[in-house]
Amino acid sequence: MDSDRVRLRLRDRVVAEYQLAPALDPTLAPRPFLHPVRTLRGTVVTDALPDDHRWHLGASLTVADVAGNNLWGGRTYLRDTGYTWLADHGSIQHREFLTERDDHLVARLQWLGHDGDLLLDEQRELRARLVPGHPDAWALEVSYTLTAPAGREITLGSPATNGRPGPCGYGGFFWRAAAGDAPPEVFSAAAAGEAAVNGSTADWVGLRSAGPDPYTLIFAGLGPGDHWFVRAAGYPGVCAAFAFRHPRTIPAGGTLRGRHTVVVADGRVSQPPPGTVPEVD
Repeated sequence: MDSDRVRLRLRDRVVAEYQLAPALDPTLAPRPFLHPVRTLRGTVVTDALPDDHRWHLGASLTVADVAGNNLWGGRTYLRDTGYTWLADHGSIQHREFLTERDDHLVARLQWLGHDGDLLLDEQRELRARLVPGHPDAWALEVSYTLTAPAGREITLGSPATNGRPGPCGYGGFFWRAAAGDAPPEVFSAAAAGEAAVNGSTADWVGLRSAGPDPYTLIFAGLGPGDHWFVRAAGYPGVCAAFAFRHPRTIPAGGTLRGRHTVVVADGRVSQPPPGTVPEVD
């Protein structure tokens, strides 16, 4: 193990690297993230620090407005003003591992505001597993519990809830995908295309990359009140968004829980392998 990262392995093959304490400019909202994530054949399926959005950091948990603090990175959307650079960037800091195995991590983290105040305590679990009957696929399971301070409720928001027009309610478990030779195909069981899938509450969403080494990502596990935020034409990304249309409030001392599965497959896959779509509690 490096001091700044932990590697997730399946059968002695590194499938993901978990960056613990990246040295980043505060405007990028530093936080732990997964990158690179790879298929079993070794194709990288995440992107980090891309030129178009430097604050996109592989796969991470990140929210644009946490009680008035920007933990997404970049500019903040202000009602009647638009995107504006503010000194409001917070961070998410890794504190300790509770479990640390090749294919299974449990960690304790803290979400901090721009002034260092505690916003949320988090317990996060990452697990990698093979998919029975599908030798070209593996699954990443991500779960988390966010707990507000005992004396303070915490409101989660997005550009959409802060007044930006259009279906742009991003913030939650966000995956910036590696770009292919062309925009990826976006699909669910009932719809196809970015416009049809973005904002939906489908059981699962697929992102299928073009290129000489095609890959497919299938995301599942929306929580109650969550929506899919999906981008393909401008950049490839999928987010299980907490506050797509309305703010989400975690009461004082209360919790918000999430549990997602991402199937990472070589080649072109059209639906989730059986048993990989989790049931929502």
